[in-house]
Amino acid sequence: MKPGKSLLLFFLPGTALYLGLFVYPTLTGLFYSVTDWDGLSPSYRFVGADNYVSLAGDIVFRKALGNSLKFMLAVVVLQTVASLALALRLTRRNKRTAALRALYFLPTVISSVSVGFIWTFVYDPSLGLLNSLLERAELGNWTQNWLGDMKLAIFSVAAAQAWAHIGQMIVLFVAGLQAIPAELLEAARLDGGTRWQVFRRVTWPLLAPAAALVVSYTTIQSFKAFDLVFTMTGGGPAYSTEILSTYIYGAAFTNGTFGLASSASVVFLLLVALMTYLQFRLLRADRVSY
Repeated sequence: MKPGKSLLLFFLPGTALYLGLFVYPTLTGLFYSVTDWDGLSPSYRFVGADNYVSLAGDIVFRKALGNSLKFMLAVVVLQTVASLALALRLTRRNKRTAALRALYFLPTVISSVSVGFIWTFVYDPSLGLLNSLLERAELGNWTQNWLGDMKLAIFSVAAAQAWAHIGQMIVLFVAGLQAIPAELLEAARLDGGTRWQVFRRVTWPLLAPAAALVVSYTTIQSFKAFDLVFTMTGGGPAYSTEILSTYIYGAAFTNGTFGLASSASVVFLLLVALMTYLQFRLLRADRVSY
């Protein structure tokens, strides 16, 4: 066998996995999205765009779509700002910062279901840690039914999602900060730049590729937060925390409408792709390099 052909063999395992775990399920989902398959019957009918028309008129789907965008924005803002602020404090190489990085990274290794149970207890209106701390701080007027209030529930779950994944984003930001040449920062300070000016004019432009990665990864994470939402609220109260992933689950496994669930999955896929593309364009990651 020629050397060139033998090298191609190394691509086969990865290609096979990609085709089997991504391309085939995607094409299958597209196919079933134009059928009325119930998930069990051996037969089905082609219904064309009827499933997509049904989604457009479904109040619960529109609410889930709005909640997904609201949840995504809240998680992206909370997670990105908090992880960047912490990363700026953890760039030094010493035992203290190493210990703090490990501490902040710890929630990442906890399963989302466990995180959901932990934060359900934290938010409990009667025995929860959050309301207890507010009362001890003499801020009893701030106590809330965090998961029972239709206006607060989605943001309460978003805070739990951000807490669980901040450690991962800190690692990415710290790597980006440590890649910035110290000479550039020192030169900016010697020229009389304030801390904010140095960050805005030097640090942030060079950190943009890492920020783009953090934002895009956080966006994908937030759209995939099925297990956390399902554990904490199940989509309630009154669909106020229903997101696309929980809607798809309900359509497929509760209502038995796999065709409708497949069409919702296609919309879900397109939405994630669009949001990721817009974020990369906004941060102009392709125009900035270290």
